[in-house]
Order: sequence, then structure tokens, then C-alpha cells
Amino acid sequence: MNYRITIKEGKEKQLLRHHPWVFSGAVKSVEPKFEIASWADVYTESGIFIAKGWYDEKSHIILHLISWREKDEMGASYVKKLVREAIMRRKDFFSASATTNAFRLIHGEADFLPGFAVDVYASTVRIIISSRFAMAFLQSVVEEIDAILHPSLIIASSDAQYASTEGLGERTRYFIKGEEKRIPDDRIEPVTILENGIYYEIPGTKGQKSGFYVDQRDNRVIAEEYAEGRTCLDVCSYTGAFTLHLLKAGAKSVKAIDSSEGVLRHLLYQVHLNETKKTLKEGSREKVEILSGDCFELLRNEEKNKYDLIILDPPKLAKTKGALENAMKAYKDLNRVAMEKIKAGGIIITFSCSGALSREDFKTVISWSAKDAGIECQILRTLSQGEDHPIRLSFPESEYLKGYVLKIIK
Repeated sequence: MNYRITIKEGKEKQLLRHHPWVFSGAVKSVEPKFEIASWADVYTESGIFIAKGWYDEKSHIILHLISWREKDEMGASYVKKLVREAIMRRKDFFSASATTNAFRLIHGEADFLPGFAVDVYASTVRIIISSRFAMAFLQSVVEEIDAILHPSLIIASSDAQYASTEGLGERTRYFIKGEEKRIPDDRIEPVTILENGIYYEIPGTKGQKSGFYVDQRDNRVIAEEYAEGRTCLDVCSYTGAFTLHLLKAGAKSVKAIDSSEGVLRHLLYQVHLNETKKTLKEGSREKVEILSGDCFELLRNEEKNKYDLIILDPPKLAKTKGALENAMKAYKDLNRVAMEKIKAGGIIITFSCSGALSREDFKTVISWSAKDAGIECQILRTLSQGEDHPIRLSFPESEYLKGYVLKIIK
């Protein structure tokens, strides 16, 4: 079945500029009446072709636009073509395997594959699904990845944040040689990866998102430049990727705080792992202190003017535009308190991974934090996600990770 969809007058402008999201309020008519999710041809009220996409009234985004070429034939073979193209755009990452073998393979709408976040972890591939489109074409994507890369295992999980709104259900599926296999979760072994010369052990099935945040790869190396000989605080550390880089650079000490005691224990294990492999100096473990609890409260309880370097990498605080106002208040509070805890002349490396928060708004929030803290603040560097997480200009939401290196003047 192929739907013909007409967009309301005045709602077509963004779509003609290749923005891929269409919500129900923009749709004037659907022919024939919706029965099952399927491909659609999309037109303006005056009958001008806009794009081709996937129409599903059970999705919170009812229409995902995929192609703006009228001649393209939509189907599983076209999805496989998009997968091949995404992999080819990242061919240079495969040649960098001597120091890095973990990276993003498919970055959702930025690669024209809505709801697919696919990461390579050595010989394992992890797929996180956040849309009904992605669930519908999971098998096609798995088959194409297997045909090109021949991974030992492909693990596909639904994103807990979207599972209920998209009706995906929370489950994990395993594929070997392109075919789904029944494997008990406790049989999935952790994967050891290498990123910029540092080793990490990634959980087999458990963990936030795909188990590791490869989008911060370049920023972790940048953080090294400010760490030597400094007293450091890693806020929302997760399993310690920033901490490991600070230690590698010769930090005097690192205090890592996170809400989970378990991930902090894993952080200490990863320090030990890298000492064993000689990628960190002996004695690195003695430089690390861990503390679990509410990161905002733990930061508030820290001594003022204590740290030379603070990393602020909180989870997504604005999951939707409706949550933006409260999220901005939380970002402001977090950065203000950090500015109180940093020494004069110290460095704060601060991030937001909320796609709903623009870079300019994040900069504004930081300026509010500085004003309330009674300090001056200089931006030394502007940070973003790695190049394997490309920012598609027609889809500004793909620029979700924003960061700054700040010099604090008191």
C-alpha cells in the first residue's frame, strides 16, 4: 500500500527544506484511509511533490520523510542502500582500528534512517531503536550490516525513553550472521574496546543507551590538555571515560561522582584494566575517589574553590521542548554551583546532550550561571559530537551534543 498525503498550506516550508519530521497537525488528507504503516508520497495542497516517507499513525511522529527524489523506489532495498551509504561515509574509522575500534555507524535522521542509533564495538554491533520505522526495518538493517561488516554479534534493543510512546516494548534481540538467535542475557559476554589508546569494557546487555558514549571521543582528548597536575572533579562520570583520560594526562587527583554505585565500581575496574595494560601509570587507582548519589546535591556539598578542573556531563535534562524551561533552570543551577567550587583561573568543561536546547540557549544559560555566581567566564573552546555523529543541516535536531571549555575568572 502507498499513501498519498497532502500537507496543509503553510506547513510545507520546512519539509521542502528537507526537514524529515511531519506531525499530525500538518497533514490535510491521507488517501486511502490509514490501515497499516506503509510508504507514502507527500504533496503540497497545490499538488507539488515534496518527498517520500514512512506513514504510521501509531507513531508520535506520524510521517518520517526519507527521500526528496520522486524517482526513488521505496522499500527494504532502499533502506539497505541507506545503510551501505552510512557505512561508506565512515570508512576512515575502520582504518583507525589500531587506536580506536568503537564508533557510531548510523546516526538516525542524520543518515536518513529515523530511529536507528547503531554503534560498532570491536566485533560487536549495538542497535538502539527509537521509532516504529526502525522496528519495521530492523531485519533489513541487520542483514545489510552483516553482509558488509560480518560482526560476531548484533544486539538490538529498544530505547527505554521511546518504548512506551512508540509502542515498541522493551526487549533485546540477538542476531548472528543476520539471523535472530535466542540467547540468554547472562550468556552475553562484555566487550573490550579501544578508544584513543584507552581500553574500556562494555556490558553485554546492560548499560545506558548502547553501553558507551562514543560521541564524546574527541572531547575526552581535549580534556586531557587541561588535566596535568590538576585536582579534578568528574560530575555524572558514568563508567569513567573522562576520568581515564584525566589520569592518562597526569591529573593530580580525580573525584568521580555518579548516581550509580555500580557504574562507579566499574570505573575503578577500568582504571585497573588500563594499569594492567600499561595504558595508565601504576598508582593511577590511588588518585581516584568515587562517590555515588544525586550528582546535583553531591556537587553542592563540595568545598568551594577546591578544584582546578571540573567536567559537567549530565544526562539529557530536556527530553522534549515542553521540558525545556525546567531543564534550562537545572543547567543554570548545575553550572552556577560548579563555578563556586572551581578555583580562580580554573577550567570547567560543560556539556548538554539535550537536542531541544539550542547551542545559543545553552550559552545563555551559562552566562546566567556566571552572573549569579558573581564571576567572569571566558569560552576557550566550543565542543560538539564526533564526526561519526554528523550534523545534518536540514535537521538541526541532529546537533544534540553541545559543550564549552570555560576559563573561570574570580
